[in-house]
Amino acid sequence: MMPTTVAPSSTRPSSYMADRTARFVLFALRARAFFILFLLLILFTVLTPDFMTGNNLSILAKHVSISALLAVGMTFVVLAGGIDLSVGSIAGLGGIIAGLLITQGASVGGTVHYPPIPLVILITVLACMMIGALNGFLVAKASVPPFIATLGTLYIARGTALLLSNGHTLPNLGGIPARHNTGFTAIGQSFFLGVPIPVWIMLIFAVLAGIVAAKTPLGRHVYAVGGNERAARLAGIRVERIKLITYVFSSICAAFVGLIIASQLESAHPATGESFELNAIAAVVLGGTSLMGGRGSVTGSIIGACVIGVLADGLIMMGVSEFWQIVIKGVVIVVAVAIDQMQIRLQAYLLPLLASSVDQGVS
Repeated sequence: MMPTTVAPSSTRPSSYMADRTARFVLFALRARAFFILFLLLILFTVLTPDFMTGNNLSILAKHVSISALLAVGMTFVVLAGGIDLSVGSIAGLGGIIAGLLITQGASVGGTVHYPPIPLVILITVLACMMIGALNGFLVAKASVPPFIATLGTLYIARGTALLLSNGHTLPNLGGIPARHNTGFTAIGQSFFLGVPIPVWIMLIFAVLAGIVAAKTPLGRHVYAVGGNERAARLAGIRVERIKLITYVFSSICAAFVGLIIASQLESAHPATGESFELNAIAAVVLGGTSLMGGRGSVTGSIIGACVIGVLADGLIMMGVSEFWQIVIKGVVIVVAVAIDQMQIRLQAYLLPLLASSVDQGVS
């Protein structure tokens, strides 16, 4: 048996410190969203005394839940190597569909019927799923680049919402004189165990999506398609089916966002959801999901959404101009992508060094 040799003592301390430094750098890059969130919470708590009050935290939680819910769906799309620019428009369309069903009902056999709220939710989700299925078909079957396909459906969904509503707001979704209380406001305004219902909806989607991503063959297939589509196809994975599922899931998340917003405002407007896709993409990237696909997590995207929400809320409370908020958000997105690319390069450089140092330590 060959005796185990130990590296000379003069080289061990420097090698050990280099390993520790490299591991810390990689850890800091992977957990960057958490560190940024922690620093923002401290900063705004110091600068704005009302930031950590119960009322503000409740409002913040509702805002974050919307971005986080979109980010959950967007995470699966990006993990599979795609992008979905249509989620904001789908949310707007979902709100309009729900608004029409509540205020105008559906004509069946010449008689107008007002469906109960659970049926309104089901019809809205199914309608939005059709847009997601169209996205999946264009990307997976027609080989249209995801950016172009979802940019097209962005306009289709927004135009459909405008056509259905004639460009007008649909008010009184919480109750109209002829029907009194519809119960629709419970989706966005009520609480359960002291926590807003939108937060519970987001958590349910996040937990289920996290389990699927980490513990099921479907999740592994999503990562495989995003990591190397050709290899995934050779391994027998049904790539087209996986892409279709991710876009449909993203549209379901967007549909619930539309329902939540319409419920909170007690009205539906066809312009609802404009630029929401940018918040979702920013949250996903901040959370460490690679825009190239194959790397990321639902948890990271939730933290990224918290960063976006805390940043927006804190800037508003500090009285920062809305125009500057837009600029700052753009800077955050660019910096997040730049850090992601830096992480990829550093991992490619440091991981082989760490592996070699481990081999030297036991040789």
